[in-house]
Amino acid sequence: MTAIEQTEARPRGTRLPRRARRNQLLGAAQEVFVAQGYHAAAMDDIAERAGVSKPVLYQHFPGKLDLYLALLDQHCENLLQAVRTALASTSENKLRVAATMDAYFAYVEDEGGAFRLVFESDLTNEPAVRERVERVSLECAEAISEVVAEDTGLSRDEAMLLAVGLGGVSQVVARYWLSSESTVPRETAVQLLTSLAWRGIAGFPKVGSEKAASDNH
Repeated sequence: MTAIEQTEARPRGTRLPRRARRNQLLGAAQEVFVAQGYHAAAMDDIAERAGVSKPVLYQHFPGKLDLYLALLDQHCENLLQAVRTALASTSENKLRVAATMDAYFAYVEDEGGAFRLVFESDLTNEPAVRERVERVSLECAEAISEVVAEDTGLSRDEAMLLAVGLGGVSQVVARYWLSSESTVPRETAVQLLTSLAWRGIAGFPKVGSEKAASDNH
């Protein structure tokens, strides 16, 4: 069981291996934080949801912020891996754009609601939280920019600007799509967004193509 899986309250007294207990606590905390936000959530609520006493909860996490940061670390890493997997899934650039867009939609659509901890946190005034959120956005953009720079020959800074745009549009539109309860199916939404993005990025000829060669003369 992982922290992105929904938990069911366990009867108190159930003994679990340490790793399993930690994952259970993370799962319970995620449900509480997503439903209530950081400030309204209480360690009592999380302990009750997990079916443990508060001392057991504090054995694993010294405080509420530690618990929140552990969740944030996990779900930031999940997003980054999803983007990297999408970029590596094909060498066809239009399909690569679509796969990357879909990675953001899938992340936002996950029933655990973990994206709210990353993109809609009510704790961004906390430096440790802000640093993690900014870092994962930057790392996703860097992963995208590496592919853009390699395929277009653009400078690192130019490719990074495009990558930040692609990642930003993806997560903003995906969140709107979910929150508005859009009647547009996810696959169609991804296709629409991919068409928009591809019209722009396809204007940069692929390195080694005849158009790129002619443009250099």
